[in-house]
Amino acid sequence: MRQLFIAFTMLGLLVRPSPGADMPPQARIHFAAINAADWVFIDNGVIRLGVKKTSGAGIGWLSRSGSQENLLNHWDDGRFIQQSYYGKKDGSMWHKKPWTWNPVQGGNYQGHHSEVLELSSDKTTLHARIRPRNWAGGELLTNCEMEETIRLEGAVAIVKFGFRYHGTEVQPVRSQEVPATFVNPAYGTLVVYQGDQPWTGGALTRSQPGWPNQSREIPEGWAAWVNDQNTGIGIFSPVAKELTCYRFGSSPRAAGACSYCAPLVKFAITPGMHFQYEVALTLGTPEEIRDAFANLKDSLLAKLPDTALK
Repeated sequence: MRQLFIAFTMLGLLVRPSPGADMPPQARIHFAAINAADWVFIDNGVIRLGVKKTSGAGIGWLSRSGSQENLLNHWDDGRFIQQSYYGKKDGSMWHKKPWTWNPVQGGNYQGHHSEVLELSSDKTTLHARIRPRNWAGGELLTNCEMEETIRLEGAVAIVKFGFRYHGTEVQPVRSQEVPATFVNPAYGTLVVYQGDQPWTGGALTRSQPGWPNQSREIPEGWAAWVNDQNTGIGIFSPVAKELTCYRFGSSPRAAGACSYCAPLVKFAITPGMHFQYEVALTLGTPEEIRDAFANLKDSLLAKLPDTALK
């Protein structure tokens, strides 16, 4: 099935819009189907989280326990809450567009999955090691390794991401997604704090981003996507103070529709790098989400790489 891909640069970041815009109507689907054999779920009785083990253990499911409404999007290997990093142009092409060295946790744009080296879980925790693929080039990147450790604590999922680079080339400073986050398109209003007095209870800003990318300052390090009932999903990445975001699709039921955001940090990937950071995920109203993250703001790992632009 032919797929259309469009590439553009925003804040130095190359982003992945939705595939499928040129599919015939009878071939279009809204969400990728769940094949239970491809997934591993953890559930603490409050929230349920799932990773797709055939796509680099990317996080593709988050819901209330017992609910069948998934707030995340897992359309293809580029659509998860997952790690994705950028370097220099490497001669690869994505739909006839020059691309860059781009390790992606889930796999490449042609549907070739990354390699899961290790995956273990119990009822409320999960750990995975992953060999990523180059998004446009398609090859497994043997000089890269990703790690993901998840634990559920009440209504919050704490995710520790890790990236090791064993290559010899110094990559240029780029805006890096920490992490890429794709959400169910029914959640179309973005909520952030954009004031100059973080964590003092200041007014929140609500907007409906369009296409292509827009940018937001996030002094509190978090963003939430909410629906018409003012409830949704929040992601807190305290290492970041800005994000990129967009909405794709003319309506939530349009082919390939999604809500996307990624907290951003600018840094270069260099030989021997081992970058680790933590994020938190939770569900609720913006006020509930903010309160949950306020309780975590001093405890999550948020150390910038030595090559980061301060």
